Amino acid sequence: MEVLIKIIQLIASLSLLIIVHELGHYLFARLFKMRVDKFYLCYNPWFSIVRIKRIKGRLSFSWFSPAPPDSWKACPGKTEWGLGWLPFGGYCKIAGMVDESMDKEQLQQPPQPWEFRTHPAWQRMFVMVGGVLFNVLFAVLVYWGMLFTWGERYLANKDAAYGVQCDTLAMEMGFRHGDKILALEGLPVERFQDIQFNLIRNQAKEATVIRHGDTVTFRIDERYMKALLNKRHFVFEPRIPFEIAYIPDTSRNAHAGLHAGDRVVAVDSLPVFILQDVRQALQQRKSQTVQLTVDRHDTLLVVPVSVSEHGAIGVVMNNLLGCFFPVVEKRYSFFAALPAGVSKGYTTIVNYVKELGLIFSPKTEAYKSLGSFITIANIFPGTWDWETFWSITAMLSIMLAVLNILPIPALDGGHLMFVLYEIITRRKPSEKALEAAQWFGFMLLILLMAFAFGNDIVRNFF
Repeated sequence: MEVLIKIIQLIASLSLLIIVHELGHYLFARLFKMRVDKFYLCYNPWFSIVRIKRIKGRLSFSWFSPAPPDSWKACPGKTEWGLGWLPFGGYCKIAGMVDESMDKEQLQQPPQPWEFRTHPAWQRMFVMVGGVLFNVLFAVLVYWGMLFTWGERYLANKDAAYGVQCDTLAMEMGFRHGDKILALEGLPVERFQDIQFNLIRNQAKEATVIRHGDTVTFRIDERYMKALLNKRHFVFEPRIPFEIAYIPDTSRNAHAGLHAGDRVVAVDSLPVFILQDVRQALQQRKSQTVQLTVDRHDTLLVVPVSVSEHGAIGVVMNNLLGCFFPVVEKRYSFFAALPAGVSKGYTTIVNYVKELGLIFSPKTEAYKSLGSFITIANIFPGTWDWETFWSITAMLSIMLAVLNILPIPALDGGHLMFVLYEIITRRKPSEKALEAAQWFGFMLLILLMAFAFGNDIVRNFF
């Protein structure tokens, strides 16, 4: 069921983003009186699931058809809306434009005033960037709505009073349990959850921490960036006290005398109170009876408990950060949420550009982390949560915008590159050159998709 929910979220999110993107091209084309022949979600080689066109003021439908009905030829100026069957995106076919449809027959006809190719370069430029612009605006609108509806809630890095708990990779990098991280590459970290992301984005070679009351600065070997990029979990987590939320009736220690709210402060006289340290102490005492010293309403009590062969005592821990730290909560009015949404959108763009730059850096081997639809689907949770859904959708919208503006033929950035060339040189590239570039870009994208899909197969099945 979780897999199905992830797939549904993936399809809903990407479909929405594709429609928004192509709508940007469509509206700018119509603004400049260009004819839009087709607007499709998903590609439709050989046949379409459905075709829709307004004929003489009424909507006409054609299902599972290899070609439009002959009667539709009477209204060539009307857009054909449709749903294809190949789920690799969508397209907006603008008359007189060299695009993924590779409609050479139309381009061999004399240029017409409603065609893309006959309009001024500045208008064609707006048509090209329309999709990217709409994806950015859509992300900002989503962030605006999210901040107004849910606000923000996060743990400020400075408020993580007990420092960080490190996994083995973080320890190898030079961090230690209990470190309070002040700065990475000289830049302070505002939010605790951003520590790992900032390490990667800035390729930090230096960290400044408070360790045992002293300020310590140490170097980070760049070879760890490769391993950090391949991590599927956080290498840092906040250290929190060991506080019992409740004891299940089926627990081996259901009647040992423990109460909800008890905080462990020692195990067999060993003074430990941090969750991770208590767990380690219990792991060293598997299948034994230990004396837990707990703080109950400022009174210290000693409770004998049984430890399982797995090092557990059968209690449910309180892991709500707000119970231990002053978690930052921000609420926004309808109008105040707008500039905050713009700021969040800008920050997301900057961060993604940094992350994208890592892919083109061979020393990081970030290209190995490229993923296809499988990776994207795994980002979504196994249960439906609207806040998470919209947060991921906004992030994907930014990613789609940034990727599309890259100067690669077949992408919007590739088309924009040729328009800018025309503006600067005052010479139009030949249609043959545009066709060749389109084919080159299309094949390059196919290879990249195949590489990303191969990465996913290796990661998930081998």
